[in-house]
Amino acid sequence: MTARLYLDWNATTPLRDEARAAMIAAMDVVGNPSSVHAEGRAAKALIERARAQVAEALGADGADVIFTSGATEAAALACAGRGLHCADIEHDAVAAWCTPDLSVDGLGRVTVTDPAQSALQLANSETGVIQDLPEGLAVSDLTQAFGKVPFAFNWLGVTAGLVSAHKLGGPKGIGALVVKRGTDIPAQLLGGGQEMGRRAGTENLIGIAGFGAAAAAAARDLSAGLWDQVAEIRNILKLALEDADESLYFPGWETTGEQGEAGQGPRLLPNTLSIVCPGWKGETQVMRMDLAGFAVSAGSACSSGKVRASRVLRAMGYDEGLAGAAIRVSIGPGIGKDDVLRFAESYRAARQKHRART
Repeated sequence: MTARLYLDWNATTPLRDEARAAMIAAMDVVGNPSSVHAEGRAAKALIERARAQVAEALGADGADVIFTSGATEAAALACAGRGLHCADIEHDAVAAWCTPDLSVDGLGRVTVTDPAQSALQLANSETGVIQDLPEGLAVSDLTQAFGKVPFAFNWLGVTAGLVSAHKLGGPKGIGALVVKRGTDIPAQLLGGGQEMGRRAGTENLIGIAGFGAAAAAAARDLSAGLWDQVAEIRNILKLALEDADESLYFPGWETTGEQGEAGQGPRLLPNTLSIVCPGWKGETQVMRMDLAGFAVSAGSACSSGKVRASRVLRAMGYDEGLAGAAIRVSIGPGIGKDDVLRFAESYRAARQKHRART
């Protein structure tokens, strides 16, 4: 029996060995990080080590890293009550707090008119499109880019950024808001002075330790060029699918030339491929590929369970039918050429069966 193949890394990643080991070690640390005795200081030291690891991986030396329950809570902490503007390609966690009135072009690039009052993601989870962030941007969702492409928070020119551990090999249920030091971030959770007074509640010591270890390991992988290898495999998949069916669309890509070259469209995440197959509903594609042994998604994991067209693709100008006929394949280190070719072959066979029935 052929093993299942996990191709939904943008939804969540496999837990790294380094993160697992750090979490297991943290389970034996008994103290409350807010206690002043030796046990409490040991727990606090673990948190501060992880904070330094996340800050270093983000290129955020001198910034404040505030641990949260995930990027969703970080988005609320950064955006609530500020009247920010965004585009309709943002993750729901950001869009929930903003007015989606910024324009998007056909390749998914956003025009920001007032950076200080706007939120803009660094990379889109569905299409993989990487944005050019304007100087002075209020908030940026860095979740999908963190660990996959090189950047430094201190160089981006943004005031606040959101990250999540489980997108780079850490545990679920832990994330962070990183802000320029001295930025006023009113607490949303009250009741204690934890996290520099910005987020009350006893810290998730185990999750934080795992996040720090995962961030450090992700930074090493990025420096070692692992994601360049991932990009090569993703490109092999795209070429295989193009050969299989010329009617497919790949949102975010120019139709000529390689992505990322001067004048030929936006840069893309190295692991992401959005596939639009006209006349074949995205949720049906996901179920068909699941039965064939492949885990893919119909968009963001926080909305893929809802039967609706992708608002990201709609914002890019795709009509309702095409926006509802999209799936996302997102891969990571360890996924090889044979794996993606096996997916392409299975996808082609499933598409042919669908055409025969319809």
